[in-house]
Amino acid sequence: MPQAITPPASSAPKPFYRNFGFQVLAAMVIGLALGLIARNIGPDAAGNANWLSVTLQTLGTIFVQLLRALVPPLIFTAIVASIANLQNLSNAAKLVWQTLLWFAITALIAVVIGIALGLIIQPGLNTTVSQAAAHAPSSTGSWLDFLKGLVPVNVLGLEASTRVSNGSATTSLNFNVLQLLVVSIAFGVAALKAGKAAEPFLAFNQSLLAIVRKILWWVIRLTPIGTIGLLGRAVDQYGWTTLAQLGWYAAAVYIGLALVLFVVYPAMLIAHGLKPARFFEGAWPAIQLAFVSRSSIGTLPVTETVTEKSLGVPREYAAFAVPLGATTKMDGCAAIYPAISAIFIAQFFQVPLGIQEYLLIVFVSVLGSAATAGLTGATVMLTLTLSTLGLPLEGVGLLLAIDPILDMGRTAVNVAGQALIPTIVAKREGILDQSVYDNAKNIETLDQRELAHA
Repeated sequence: MPQAITPPASSAPKPFYRNFGFQVLAAMVIGLALGLIARNIGPDAAGNANWLSVTLQTLGTIFVQLLRALVPPLIFTAIVASIANLQNLSNAAKLVWQTLLWFAITALIAVVIGIALGLIIQPGLNTTVSQAAAHAPSSTGSWLDFLKGLVPVNVLGLEASTRVSNGSATTSLNFNVLQLLVVSIAFGVAALKAGKAAEPFLAFNQSLLAIVRKILWWVIRLTPIGTIGLLGRAVDQYGWTTLAQLGWYAAAVYIGLALVLFVVYPAMLIAHGLKPARFFEGAWPAIQLAFVSRSSIGTLPVTETVTEKSLGVPREYAAFAVPLGATTKMDGCAAIYPAISAIFIAQFFQVPLGIQEYLLIVFVSVLGSAATAGLTGATVMLTLTLSTLGLPLEGVGLLLAIDPILDMGRTAVNVAGQALIPTIVAKREGILDQSVYDNAKNIETLDQRELAHA
């Protein structure tokens, strides 16, 4: 009697609590609640932060440090490997120019939206913030700083900074992303020119890249814990009082960010025959991490991974375009934010702006976004815009109080754009893996074998 063939049992679905997206959303709720509790507890009699505030700050700081520690080796190895692989693409030069062109196009659209919202909402006239809060920032940006920042100080792109607090000096080392990018491109091009003699170096570089990616997965799994610390710390430190005083300004910024993220980007995807829902499904892990970490650079490893493995962009192109975008593609920080902020400050100090000033805002936003890479975030981009327009730098002090709250949305839009442009360019050039894009996967389903051994 023939034996019945039993069909293989289908794998049981995982419990909902093991879903990566659910874990991060739950962590955001927990972080918000713990932040409110820490704020209600307040400092002790000596003015020191309470234990919960210290715990939240420590968790968030450690998580961001882990991400940032991966960035220098990832940028270097990924760009060197991508330049070596670009020689296998017949249209490498066209890919580079198409990438830069679409960076500029989306920045132009974003800054126009920012200017329009600033003129319609008029946040500088609808604010209750006191002019006594105005003060010049400790660091400012200039075109000269940007040009000097392009020249590497050393091959590692390291910079030392010293801070003096309570009579004691603390020295820390930071990497200049823009200089690291320049160094990486130089090494990659030189390796190609060296030919056969550089083959051992390129093989070592490829192995190191694989190791960095392996460590990356370990850090990614810590995202829910990092989310609790980062979001809880933001709520604990800033609360909602200051946000209410600048409510119209914050609303204008977030409306602009929402228009770019949920209107402009989907429209561009539809125009290229791509489904927006699939894009957001694939890119969501990077967008989500960017929101809570407030760091495009810290999110870079995840952005590159989802762009390649969830959206179908070839590795040799994604490994070049995404790190480049992390230093120069900032629709949130370098387009919407400085446009609305400049108009806010002009309205607040009753400084009239004409067509020439609005054109200058567009010029700085489209061409100057790379200045944020080698310096200190969006504040530098804002001071660069204000100094170009001749507006009072003291206005920056009015806005710094709620900057971390705005920075969450800005960074999310930055990262979304950094994944969007390589996807669109790959589609235009016929190198996008459409089957991967149409089945965009969440980061939890990526490299399951790798995660199983992590």
